[in-house]
Amino acid sequence: MSSRERILGRVRRALDGVPGDDTPYEQAVPRGYLRQHGERSAEETVELLAGNLADYRALVHRTDAEGLAATVAALLHRRGATSVVVPPGLDESWLAETDVQRVADRAEQTPGELDRVDSVVTACAVAIAETGTIVLDGSPDQGRRRITLVPDHHICVVRVPGQVVSSVPQALERLDPVRPLTWISGPSATSDIELDRVEGVHGPRTLEVVLVTGLPGGTGGS
Repeated sequence: MSSRERILGRVRRALDGVPGDDTPYEQAVPRGYLRQHGERSAEETVELLAGNLADYRALVHRTDAEGLAATVAALLHRRGATSVVVPPGLDESWLAETDVQRVADRAEQTPGELDRVDSVVTACAVAIAETGTIVLDGSPDQGRRRITLVPDHHICVVRVPGQVVSSVPQALERLDPVRPLTWISGPSATSDIELDRVEGVHGPRTLEVVLVTGLPGGTGGS
């Protein structure tokens, strides 16, 4: 008998004879918490996101759909990148103005191979204004989780205002819990007992977020 079977057996024995609860799970616990803090317009929500991203030391850029390719090219050039990981579903037009070597996201890639790539460009699933958080869900335009954890430079494109929500509860309503969710609040960082901050420990040392208007999926309220 496995450890799992022993534990589940103990749970079944402990519940033996206990009457069932007629109250549905959704009603069993009151959930009267705020869905967001204050009322904001879509524009104010995007401004809050930009401010909180900057507080977390992400680099925030703004452009429209026509200027996105030039913005991405400039960021890669400024970084001195010679290679970039490209998720399989990323819009090819986003990289149309750069000649940086493109590296496909492949299942057989090793961490060492990814570590030799300078940058990665992805989209996102949703962005949370109140926490300054970008959420990835492994969709084709974001790729597998490891391509956003190993390269040292991550450029993440957020469609505004449609992908921006005010709060975590609003984000959870949009996300599929069975997908591989990655929640990013600024570049990867940690600190020791003396509070000396070190970046790039668990993921990219540099996170650049491009807030783009006019892309498909970027319209609508927050």
